[in-house]
Amino acid sequence: MTEQQIRQVLFDALENLFEIDISRVSGNTNLYEDLEIDSIDAIDLIDHIKRTTGHKLQAEDFRNVRTVDDVVQAVLKKVQQQADE
Repeated sequence: MTEQQIRQVLFDALENLFEIDISRVSGNTNLYEDLEIDSIDAIDLIDHIKRTTGHKLQAEDFRNVRTVDDVVQAVLKKVQQQADE
């Protein structure tokens, strides 16, 4: 799975799960401050990414995630780790 594909999954989730206008979302967008994603929403987002990509993600994978780019990089890291196994 490529970085662009992960970004698309994330944008789809933001739009469909949280009804966020993705035209106002960029890589630097802060999930918590700019998009008002709370901890419950973050769990829903992790679950959606897992179901969509097939890559099992844990809450601790997102501990230091703040921005859209952070999410993409966390998922990409997980994808690469699983590919190396």
